[in-house]
Amino acid sequence: MTALLLEWTIKIAVLLGVLMTAVAYLTLLERKFMSWIQLRVGPDRVGYWGLLQPVADGIKMIFKEDIIPLEANRAVYLAAPAIALIAALMSMIVIPYGSQVNVFGRVIDLHVTRMNVGVLYVLALTSLGVYGFVLAGWASNNKYSLLGGLRSSAQMISYELAFGLSMVSVLLYTGTLDLASIAEGQSGWYGLKWNIVQFPLMFVFVVFYIAALAETNRTPFDLPEADSELVAGYHTEYSSMKFVMFQVAEYLNLITSSSIATTLFLGGWNGPFVDRFPLLGLVYFGVKVLALILLAMWIRYTVPRFRYDQLMRFGWKVLLPIAIINIVITATILLLRS
Repeated sequence: MTALLLEWTIKIAVLLGVLMTAVAYLTLLERKFMSWIQLRVGPDRVGYWGLLQPVADGIKMIFKEDIIPLEANRAVYLAAPAIALIAALMSMIVIPYGSQVNVFGRVIDLHVTRMNVGVLYVLALTSLGVYGFVLAGWASNNKYSLLGGLRSSAQMISYELAFGLSMVSVLLYTGTLDLASIAEGQSGWYGLKWNIVQFPLMFVFVVFYIAALAETNRTPFDLPEADSELVAGYHTEYSSMKFVMFQVAEYLNLITSSSIATTLFLGGWNGPFVDRFPLLGLVYFGVKVLALILLAMWIRYTVPRFRYDQLMRFGWKVLLPIAIINIVITATILLLRS
């Protein structure tokens, strides 16, 4: 039992370190990516090629003045960014980022924990994360913040349906809610039997990815923090490290949604020669997640923001029917095969 607790502790510490480092350098990557699209140079002053820019930004935010509005609900105001960050962090513990490796004679599973209802756990935590945004908007006692919080709740409810229902087709196809089992089931064809090449799962992947962008408040779905209308939305009144917690939560949600998409549709850690070299699975998983993150960044700087009525209409009248139709088609195909 002691060895198991030690293993869990080490896994959590390593995962936390990797995630925080990844979030820091995703901010740099996004700024560089944006500058390349806009034919600019981007950050290149702090360190070689700007590689120390995230460190400089972090130090700057630590020393920023921490302001709490006089009329704010202090307890809820302070709790909101922590709720958003904790929900984002806890989602990652069930995502499998590799199969198994042998370390000093002990077989180590490359995930923190394994749940037979891992998909439901992720959906529950992504739903809880919205409470942080709504409470931040309400507790700030600011009209812009309140509107941002209300938009966030409406958007999450609308796209959570398409997000969850798009997973149902995969769950019907694989017959399990365990994320590790879903990844293991895609190990055929030399690690290339991914769900995205199965009919009709390739169509529902598009629905899932679009809904994931809306869930993470990424452009063109960033209505809760639309700077041209709401200053900064739900985090208008936040500064210093509380503001950083919201930004970290946003990037963690992007990593989480990309990791889930990789596990459900892109084979997870599976790829050629993973059966011979298990650590290669970590590389495959990281490359796939990075590719989905870069796609989200590309969309952000290419597609203009939706109008709010267009946002709601797209979620309810386009994505939701497509997800339901895909469930019916998948169930029919599985019934005919059986």
